[in-house]
Order: sequence, then structure tokens, then C-alpha cells
Amino acid sequence: MKKRNILVTGGLGYIGSHTCVELIKSGYEVSIIDNLVNSERFILDRIEKISGEKINFYEIDIKDLDETRSCFKNKNFDLVIHFAALKSVNESVIFPDRYYRNNIGSLENILKCIESEDVGGLVFSSSCTVYGQPDILPVTESSPLKKAESPYAETKQICEKIIKEFSTINTKPSISLRYFNPVGAHESGLIGELPRGVPDNLVPFITQTAIGKRDKLKVFGDDYNTKDGTPIRDYIHVVDLAEAHVSAVDRLINDETKDNYEFYNVGTGTGYSVLEVIKSFERINKIKLSYEIVGRREGDIESIYSDNKLSSKTLNWRAIRDLDQMMKSAWIWEKKFNESDS
Repeated sequence: MKKRNILVTGGLGYIGSHTCVELIKSGYEVSIIDNLVNSERFILDRIEKISGEKINFYEIDIKDLDETRSCFKNKNFDLVIHFAALKSVNESVIFPDRYYRNNIGSLENILKCIESEDVGGLVFSSSCTVYGQPDILPVTESSPLKKAESPYAETKQICEKIIKEFSTINTKPSISLRYFNPVGAHESGLIGELPRGVPDNLVPFITQTAIGKRDKLKVFGDDYNTKDGTPIRDYIHVVDLAEAHVSAVDRLINDETKDNYEFYNVGTGTGYSVLEVIKSFERINKIKLSYEIVGRREGDIESIYSDNKLSSKTLNWRAIRDLDQMMKSAWIWEKKFNESDS
């Protein structure tokens, strides 16, 4: 039986690369589109090394509709997982127009190609930021979408609306995964989070501080209404998250969706503060971090964590890796990457 061919946009990025590994492990053929703006070409070799499979790779910017159409033409993709997007909350506050043009425009091009080439449907990389600052925790799929706290979050809200309308009009089933804070790395230490420049996210800033790339870790705010004054997030191991994408693909491929458009929270259901994450990293890796408390950062919300009962039940998926495993794998990745880079 011919393997189903899944196109992964942004497949050399952090979440995309781990998802490609898990898709291949689950018996799918994988094709990748990536423009290498926020990723590195050598990650392709590492995905192939982990999986033992050759990957179809297309270096294309999906903001270019003609190039994107040429990639879709006669490739017979069964489904698309769409990761490719700019993803920094902080950067989006500074350059909002860039985020609107890139994130929304690229999605529209992908949907045009799905329609013209009769591709089965879409799994969309959404975000818990669509909920804004929730009134009640944990957030469920029925929680209202509040005002977006950043242009990045607003692009995710808009993209979900576009996908819902597209899926209804074209009867192309699609699933949005609203995931929380992915951290950690593949057990091989060959792929992991690889930010360019100063990290925007907590864990790569922790690992880069631990290894000496950064003098000190900055904790943005200790005056929030939380247990220790620092923001609370639902951190999920990137491999658990990748497995959730495989479950969503399975659901679409097997025609199990109940609606043309479905959306699910993907998290652990547990919220950890910034200081709790730091303490976990220090404990499991036996390292003392240098950090300082600084002012709040624009675009950050106080606290959010998931109710993941629906995704666990409907996608037949659940997160199984704990915070210590996340911190341990992130540190293994950082050390291995620096060994290969030296």
C-alpha cells in the first residue's frame, strides 16, 4: 500500500522537525517546504539520520503563490500540516505589519493550493494565545477568544477564522491545534529549539545561560497575581506535541472528523511558573543558573494552562513527558549542539 504523503510547511523548524520524525515513525511519507528564514538546512540531514528516510525538500517561500503552486503541482500531497509562520510575540509587537502579511498571506496561499490541487485537508499550527488573558482557568475549547494581547496572537485568531470558512465552503476537513508552550528536544539530542539571536522563549534562554552564551537569564516580572509573582504557562514536551499532530493527521486521513473544522487544546493541563521551570532545570541537571528579575514584557499574559480532556478523548492522545524530562532533554540538546558547533 502506498504511503500517504504529508506536506509539512516550516518542516525544518522546531516543532515541524520533531513532527516530521514522528510522522515517518508512524508510516507516513514526508515532504517539507521551508524558506530557511527561521531554520537551518542541516536539520534536514538530522531528520533523515533519526528517521532513516529520505525527505522530499523544497526551499520555497510560500508567500510566493506561483512558487507554491509549482511545488503542489503533480506532487499528490494527501494532507498539509502548516507550521510556517513568524512566531515571536515580542517581535510582533515591534513589527506588526510583517506578522500580518507573512502569517495570514502564507496561509491564504496554502489554502489556494489545497483547493486547486484537491489536497485532502489541513492541520494548522495554532496557539493558546488565541484565548488572550482568560477569565477562568484552565481554558477549554469553549472558552471565549478574548482580545489578542499581541499581533502574533491576532494572526492566529484570523487564520483560524479563514480556515473555518474555507473548510466549510470547500468541505475540506481541517483541524487547528491550539498548543501551549513547547519545550524540550528529541531524545537523540540531534534536533531541538534553535532560536536565532537572543531567544524570545524561556527555555532556550535558560540553556544558553547555563552553557555560557548568555551572562544572565532575565525573568520578566515578579509582580503578577500568581503563586510566586512570575507568569504561569502550560509547558509541553515537543515530542508529545509532535505526536498530537500525528493523531490529528490520522483523524483526517481516516475520515473520523465530525465537523469540517475542529480545534483542540494541546497541553499538559498543568501550569508552571517561570521560577518553577528554572528550579526544575537546576535540580534535574544539577546546575545553578544566574538570573535577575526585570520589568514585565509587553504582550505577555499573566497565566494560562489547558484543559486537554477533549484532545485526549477525541484525538486519542495525551502528554506523557513531565517537566523534568523537558528540562533534561533541552539541556542534552544544548550541549550536543554546542559540541557540534565548536
